[in-house]
Amino acid sequence: MGVFQKVVIYFYVIGVVRSVQQIPWLSCQFTDEHVSNNSEGHIETQLIPREAMVQFGLKGDAPVNPHAITFLITVSKLDLQRSIEGVEVEELECEVRRYSTEGIHVRWPALGAEGYNRWYTCILRHRKDKFSVTAFLRHPSDQPPPGQQDYRSWPPIADREVLTTTVAMLLKTETPSVKVRLRSQPKLHCQFSIDHRGPNVTVEWHWQSRGERRMLFRYNSRSGEIHGSGVGKKALAGGDASYTLPFTKMSSEGSYICSLTVNPLFANMELNLHVEEPPRVSLNVGPTLVLEEGKEQKVVCTAENYYPLDVEILWHEQNPAASGQRVGAPLPQELKNILFSSHKHNQDQTYSLSAFFYLKASLTLSGKQFSCSVSHPSLRMPIKKSFILQVEEPSSLMFNLAVGLVLISLSGVLIILLLYLNSGEQHLQQNLNSLLGEEDDCHQNNPCLFFLQQEDHLRL
Repeated sequence: MGVFQKVVIYFYVIGVVRSVQQIPWLSCQFTDEHVSNNSEGHIETQLIPREAMVQFGLKGDAPVNPHAITFLITVSKLDLQRSIEGVEVEELECEVRRYSTEGIHVRWPALGAEGYNRWYTCILRHRKDKFSVTAFLRHPSDQPPPGQQDYRSWPPIADREVLTTTVAMLLKTETPSVKVRLRSQPKLHCQFSIDHRGPNVTVEWHWQSRGERRMLFRYNSRSGEIHGSGVGKKALAGGDASYTLPFTKMSSEGSYICSLTVNPLFANMELNLHVEEPPRVSLNVGPTLVLEEGKEQKVVCTAENYYPLDVEILWHEQNPAASGQRVGAPLPQELKNILFSSHKHNQDQTYSLSAFFYLKASLTLSGKQFSCSVSHPSLRMPIKKSFILQVEEPSSLMFNLAVGLVLISLSGVLIILLLYLNSGEQHLQQNLNSLLGEEDDCHQNNPCLFFLQQEDHLRL
């Protein structure tokens, strides 16, 4: 083996060791149960929180915290530790609970799983909803199965007891809480793993909201039957039970439950889907509003087609020069005289709302910037729409009258000139016609011709 190969193997081993030791243990809450019958004969369950540790290691390892209950998770085909890689301990919530098989006692078909097992669930949640994992911990017992429901005779666990377990089944989602827009096709992640081959697996998806529950999908590996759609059969063979929704509507909101049954275990994972549609924001004025001093204008900011109902619309006034300053700029002043329309419920179940005020123009407001800011849960930052007010001084009444009189006078003079020119043209045309008529008469009478010739001679 060459030096280069040894170096590669060394760094690979170091990386594996670091990833395995990334989270060697977790501080958890063990929710214990005390079951009893009350005076009326009904079963009552008292939940008792207890300090516990989930520790990854080998059988016989010493507990990290000897003063707490330790659930020692030993190596198996399923690696719970790997499913939480890439996060810090402080980002996780850990809870361990007892699990009842509801009186069903069957041999778990995994290597070393002989006799009766006691079961626990270890639930790991990311505090920012990046994922959620449920692991079933199998704790072999040398005691025979109880002759009644196991929860009626839970074996006591001492405060410093170490319970050696292995992971028998995992169910994980990376989308515990999903926010989607209308008419989208989100994929709800659900992955499962089982520590033995060929299990009889039943996968189901249900939707529920406001007391209503509906089955969306069902698959059984033994019969091969599929009811519903949204999950790929080939993907199921690899443990991928992710569900793809059809185009989302408002009625798509609710809880989606991915459940897995491998007798005697039943696990479910609740995924919450929220529909969020961002608002469209508009103003009824342009970027610049020009008003004459003393005039009044209704200014409307409208947020349309948003969901859910939670929306906030604010109006602010500011000097536009100050808005570009980073240091020492005065804060925008919120306007108080704002009126609101009622919420409009649109046909697609979205909402619309308007916020308006009456702006009276004054020279002191000229050059001011007015901004409408709309906040909504679907927005990372508010949407802002602005305009700048330009105020003009009103024109003088006497000046307007003088200009009007001049225009009227000029119009009158122009009309008289046109009439005069028209009448002179008609008179000239009459004289020309008369002269032409006399000339025609002279051609017919020689005396007239003689007279005209004499007249021409005298002119010469």
